[in-house]
Amino acid sequence: MKRGLLTYLSACKPHHYLFNGKEYGSQLSRKGVQWLMQDAVSKAGIKKKGICVHTLRHSYATHLLEDGLDIVSIKELLGHSFLETTLVYLHMAGLGRKAPFSPLDTLYTKEA
Repeated sequence: MKRGLLTYLSACKPHHYLFNGKEYGSQLSRKGVQWLMQDAVSKAGIKKKGICVHTLRHSYATHLLEDGLDIVSIKELLGHSFLETTLVYLHMAGLGRKAPFSPLDTLYTKEA
């Protein structure tokens, strides 16, 4: 990926935007990004319907949550105004339930 990006940078020499639109110096349009995503999905042989650019955002947030990042940090990364919006990812993440415990159970197991 790094090699491809370096080749692109030397060939296209983007100035204002990393990926130019149709006109040099213009930004890549939403339609262009959507087309690129659908092209990548097709080339990858993915047959599932409904995969779009927003799927990447959901996947990113879900993986962060599964890897242990706290929900408030994910909210800030995604730019959500309300925590409730981010809490949707709790339902998507494959987090196993932990047995309930009392803080007293771990009172003397922590290092001081």
